[in-house]
Amino acid sequence: MRHPLRLLQAFVVFIAGLFGLFVFAGNLMDYDSNYQFVVHVLSMDTTFEGNALMWRAIDSPVIHTIAYIGIIIAEGVFAGLALYGGVLLFLRRDADVAAYDRARAWGYAAFGLGFAIWFIGFIVIGSEWFAMWQSSSWNGKDTAMGIVTLWAGFAVLLALNEPVRQPARGDEAV
Repeated sequence: MRHPLRLLQAFVVFIAGLFGLFVFAGNLMDYDSNYQFVVHVLSMDTTFEGNALMWRAIDSPVIHTIAYIGIIIAEGVFAGLALYGGVLLFLRRDADVAAYDRARAWGYAAFGLGFAIWFIGFIVIGSEWFAMWQSSSWNGKDTAMGIVTLWAGFAVLLALNEPVRQPARGDEAV
């Protein structure tokens, strides 16, 4: 196997895209269940009773719908970037470093958008601004944290380069 790290990089970018595709499709196929999640988080109706943060709640169905459609679109774009990037990385696994690095850009774009969706969207805004962490029934903070941790690990893996192997004396260059 000539480039095992490059194969692994292509694989993790592609499976991240597959995950994104399933999330995107799930939001479309079960629109109302996931829409209810957005409604409850933004309206803060399952947070601690009497909390002082209720002024942040948004009760507008129009805003709920816009937010949810924005999430769905972002997840679809994430899926597309990662799936395309994973395939491109696989196809360029034997390419020179410059061509391979151009293919990596798709994975970096996907993981950057993934951080925006799951860290900024779900953890910073949902959990902290809208106090989602207070809800026992509509709390996606731990799930989002696990996803963000995976994207961070995958992004670091994507940034690694295979070591240049020097042939031992007497060995042929491969």
